[in-house]
Amino acid sequence: MLKQALSRYSAGMNPIILVMSGGAIGAAMRYGLSRALPVGAAGWPWPTFAANVVGGLCMGILANWLLRGDNAAEPLRLFLGVGVLGGFTTFSAFSLEMAQMVQRGQMGMAAIYALVSVTLALGAIFAGMVIAKAIWA
Repeated sequence: MLKQALSRYSAGMNPIILVMSGGAIGAAMRYGLSRALPVGAAGWPWPTFAANVVGGLCMGILANWLLRGDNAAEPLRLFLGVGVLGGFTTFSAFSLEMAQMVQRGQMGMAAIYALVSVTLALGAIFAGMVIAKAIWA
């Protein structure tokens, strides 16, 4: 249903408008998450960590759903995948937080943050794909 509605809405629409509008929504969601989740006492960046893991889960579900294929997949991929999830997840903030940990001499925390973030975000993508397969099998 969402695919058909977005397809009708986006018919003839410039793809950049889909990406930009989705990106604005994702960025607003990311900002809200950064306001809702405090950074941990030891400097653990919970907002970025949560955005990247939740974003991975959502991307896994979306990717599997889009792989089911039909004519509406491309506008949905642009709006939700590139736009909303691209604006919500954040590699640049992750990289900056890692650099700040290194500058503070928190080498162990930086290594753990990198390992746990990448491992859980990738795991979340695969979990999302499994969930989507179970739903739409």
